[in-house]
Amino acid sequence: MKPELEATPKLGFGCMRLPLLDPADQQSIDLEQFKQMVDVFMEGGGTYFDTAFVYHEGASERALKEALVKRYPRDAYTVATKCLAWAIDSKEEAQSNLATSLKRMGLDYVDFYLLHNVGGVRTAKFDEYGMWDFVKQKKEEGLVRHWGFSLHDGPEALDALLDAHPDADFVQLQANYLDWDDPVIQARRCMEVAQRHGVPVVIMEPARGGRLAELPERVAAPLKAAAPNASLASWAYRFCFNLPNVVTVLSGMSTLDQARENVATFQTNRPFAEDEQHALDEAVDVLRSLASVPCTNCRYCVKDCPQGVSIPEIMGLLNLELMTENNEFVKGLYQWQAPGRASTCIGCGACEAMCPQSIDIIHQLEVAKEHFED
Repeated sequence: MKPELEATPKLGFGCMRLPLLDPADQQSIDLEQFKQMVDVFMEGGGTYFDTAFVYHEGASERALKEALVKRYPRDAYTVATKCLAWAIDSKEEAQSNLATSLKRMGLDYVDFYLLHNVGGVRTAKFDEYGMWDFVKQKKEEGLVRHWGFSLHDGPEALDALLDAHPDADFVQLQANYLDWDDPVIQARRCMEVAQRHGVPVVIMEPARGGRLAELPERVAAPLKAAAPNASLASWAYRFCFNLPNVVTVLSGMSTLDQARENVATFQTNRPFAEDEQHALDEAVDVLRSLASVPCTNCRYCVKDCPQGVSIPEIMGLLNLELMTENNEFVKGLYQWQAPGRASTCIGCGACEAMCPQSIDIIHQLEVAKEHFED
């Protein structure tokens, strides 16, 4: 591991799903609750805050300025933000994102700057816009302390990227106990590739978009039997906290209670005992048997959907139906949680081209139409 990154605490505050005053308005961040969450996180020993140019339509970066930057000395925290170049129309606009992010956050430099969601066909835009040379130049200028990239792709793609860009300071990867040996995500192999290259990892999606914090009873049973007082989320975070070559494990916190619980898990972390590992293995076997849709609510699919279909919400409801085995209950939720109906899909494929999880979204929308619409 690169020595200058070793001392970073293992819990990171993800600012992708901040509390909202109006659930229909992604920019209506509940700033007062966010400030309390920041305070709990900082008091608990956390320092790493992760945001992006596009999170909450830019409001995440602005909220960080109010809740963190204005209220704490600069040497008390580190900030990561990102540039989603593949979704931008020009090199000039993509390269201007850094200056905009710094202005939004009120910072003179960013500690960790990421090329956002590299991999697959998206990599071509980062190459075309010269983003690799751009971030290295900004590091030389002192505007970026460390640069890296986030990746939703397989180990072969990661290996090729690290061969092409061996001076990357870190990489951000999806890893959790469900995806560890998943044949599509291949989290274990991706982590091994990064370690072989000597590049440390920031882990994202440790609780699989919150799914591993809300398990069906038959999945949760072995975990509760092994540790009755432990939260389900704590199992997910402990799994990641104790992996090698990890700089930070990001938690996308949405409430003050989540912040408190995650800090407590971080402070009391310890490796799994043998009986706990057996319990986790059993839970994973049951969970995989549910054959659910692997959506993490990253929302890349909705950006270019011409029909405004509520794709992540619908994928989540399909999962909920599988877990609860209660169609009527989930059908009721569908009426208000998915204003963009599955039946409006025209099958253009724009969503599938952008999905980091390679979900067969068009087919799943057909399933949702049959299950939830009269």
